[in-house]
Amino acid sequence: MENTHVPSLSLFTYRIFAQVWRSESCDNCFDGVNNTFSIPKSSYSRISDLSKLITTLRIKTIMPSACDSLIEDIEDMVSSTDPTPNERQSARKSIVPRSRKKNESLISEELQADSLIPGTQKIWMKTWGCSHNNSDGEYMAGQLAASGYKMTDDPTDADLWVLNSCTVKNPAEDHFRNSIKKALEQQKKVVVAGCVPQAQPRMDYLKGLSIIGVQQIDRVVEVVDEAVKGHSVRLLGQKKDGGRRLGGARLDLPKIRKNPLIEIISINTGCLNACTYCKTKHARGDLASYSIEELVERARQSFQEGVCEIWLTSEDTGAYGRDIGTDLPTLLWRLVEEIPEGAMLRLGMTNPPYILEHLEEMAKILNHPRVYAFLHVPVQSASDSVLMDMKREYCIDDFKKVVDFLKERVPGVTIATDLICGFPGETEEDFQETVDIVKLYRFPSLFINQFYPRPGTPAAKMEQVPAHVKKQRTKELSQLFHSYNPYDHKVGERQHVLVTEESFDAQYYVSHNKFYEQVLVPKRAEFKGKMIEVDIYEAGKHFLKGRPVEESKPFTPSIAAPLQKGEVSGLMQHQTPNGIQGPASSVPSSSVLLIGSYSLDREVLKKLGIGLTLAAAILAFIIEKLY
Repeated sequence: MENTHVPSLSLFTYRIFAQVWRSESCDNCFDGVNNTFSIPKSSYSRISDLSKLITTLRIKTIMPSACDSLIEDIEDMVSSTDPTPNERQSARKSIVPRSRKKNESLISEELQADSLIPGTQKIWMKTWGCSHNNSDGEYMAGQLAASGYKMTDDPTDADLWVLNSCTVKNPAEDHFRNSIKKALEQQKKVVVAGCVPQAQPRMDYLKGLSIIGVQQIDRVVEVVDEAVKGHSVRLLGQKKDGGRRLGGARLDLPKIRKNPLIEIISINTGCLNACTYCKTKHARGDLASYSIEELVERARQSFQEGVCEIWLTSEDTGAYGRDIGTDLPTLLWRLVEEIPEGAMLRLGMTNPPYILEHLEEMAKILNHPRVYAFLHVPVQSASDSVLMDMKREYCIDDFKKVVDFLKERVPGVTIATDLICGFPGETEEDFQETVDIVKLYRFPSLFINQFYPRPGTPAAKMEQVPAHVKKQRTKELSQLFHSYNPYDHKVGERQHVLVTEESFDAQYYVSHNKFYEQVLVPKRAEFKGKMIEVDIYEAGKHFLKGRPVEESKPFTPSIAAPLQKGEVSGLMQHQTPNGIQGPASSVPSSSVLLIGSYSLDREVLKKLGIGLTLAAAILAFIIEKLY
């Protein structure tokens, strides 16, 4: 290897080069006679980097020559004028440390912690629409609370809003849209649910928002967790089992009942109709029923949690079971076996076509002492031509047959119905037929709706009745309804009523008699959730007033104490993550043990313990024989 000679350098400088080029074996390149050493050409690139350092060392340091005695270490270069170690030690006693200023910015700085930990936020939930929607809202609230979120009744105090929508009429959707706008203005995070986003997820005002589909309510915690983090999640799929569409999420999920005394059970979702005005069909889809076993088990659990009234709900209860090879009467006879004495069952809405073939059985069921003699059968219009345009699949005579039969076989039965005013193509003659049927039956419960064209429905494309005509017909029908009092003949009767809630003005408790007529009773704590006997002394348009019979004692129908308001239903543990007490009373403490997320029957644990003990004894015996 070709080398180059560097002019005379001191031994000290050489040692510096020797350390740098140790890998090149420069220790062997030093020429003691000529005071030179050789550097490989491959190392030239490093010379320039050291040249400045060497120059500086030559200027600032008196370097010994190569003929001087060798210096073993750089620290050995001590002159006679330097202080001794003892002098340096004694001098330290007179040194006063210099004070340093504290960094004021560090003192005033606050720790910035990340508060976006899912499960710690407050959530406000708002639900619009039918009892099916309300049941979905109760399930979502229960799962969120069980996961650690705190449910609040104050929207301003909440970190996130869950808005559960209804798509039946324009006003309901308007309220929903306005609530989204209000939430965003207040910088609240938003999760939307219900029929509106399920039917129209691409609406402009839903862009960027997380959505929970009507069949995905069992995954509400996942969606809310992501929304808290600022992510947008949309779960809109259908639940299926082997290709068959399911009724929805499981019925055994945790829930927070709006009223701890009332359990709302959706027996199916969707329907078999294709009404031209209905937007709900777009969201809920075709009929999908829960099994009888699931529904009976849910009712049984509800009574174990202190519920004294069950509502069955769906888009059409009369169609129940047609997709799974059963029917509504079969379900009802199974359910009444589970209803304890003093508790009651209320049926939901059923369309005329699917109740006609079950009239005999339905009359028997409505006469059952633990079933309200009440049925909601919407007619919508008394004009056959309008019903045909609506695709309601029945004529007005079918409706009359249902009402007349039930009134004959179930004395005093309450028939509630719905009417639409101003459906496209409705003539004055069509409307008068509707007026006449109200005069004929004098329905005690009548829901009057002005027609609203819903986007995407066939009726929205039909020729519309002028707005002022729709308003006038709605007003006329409302005046007719308020012209009669259906309860005057009830004054003086003695009735048994079930007390379940508080009146809007908080002055009375609200109860219902056998015919599901609203009876106001004195607000006495011992009446809540009880069956009491009253004398009817006053009747109004929508209510009766009852005076408790003094010699009669309240009867408690429930087999367990009801949950407290806001308490989570369906949990096995004594306490949920957010501190809400679970319904320990609903499950015998000796029957089930919860370990983590697994519940084990105590009998199984007992057998497991015996088996482990025997195994340990056998193992000990074997070890003793071997050793």
